[in-house]
Amino acid sequence: MLPWVVRRTRLPLLSLRCADCGSESATTGAGRFRVNANGRLLDVWLLVRCVSCGRTCKLAVCERVPVRSFDPAELDGYHANDPALVASRLLDPRFARRNGYALDWTGAWRLHAPPAPLDSPWPVQVEVLFEDPVPVRPDRLIARGLGLSRNEVARRIKCGVRPRRPRSAGFAFTVMPAD
Repeated sequence: MLPWVVRRTRLPLLSLRCADCGSESATTGAGRFRVNANGRLLDVWLLVRCVSCGRTCKLAVCERVPVRSFDPAELDGYHANDPALVASRLLDPRFARRNGYALDWTGAWRLHAPPAPLDSPWPVQVEVLFEDPVPVRPDRLIARGLGLSRNEVARRIKCGVRPRRPRSAGFAFTVMPAD
């Protein structure tokens, strides 16, 4: 079985309308948090910037939370602008829903697919793994990985998932020999 891996190359853009210019694309840039203390309560925001005009806005991570309820390592991560913490917050579907944005994965991922050995017997089985929840249509992913047209993919591929429905979880498929 050949292993294929879908890896994130950068953080995805956010589909989020800008209040100034109306653009619908924003980025986290270098990934920065803003932590604000009000007495014994903390507010934490993730800062995002409009791709078109550069306006900065805040996405609420937490608001009016007692300082004692934070894990010290997590609070240090917010102060240090930890890239792993930025990615985990940005990719969290509940965080996205609460802040009203969607992720635009265009150009933010890459398929790592070793070539099929020429001496391998047909049919060839391939397992696709996702390191991050990148939504991609299986038929397009397979066409890209094998260098086939999507019509050829429909004829030669046996797969247990719907090929035209975006997936962000692993799946396997079988490549049948060309007739």
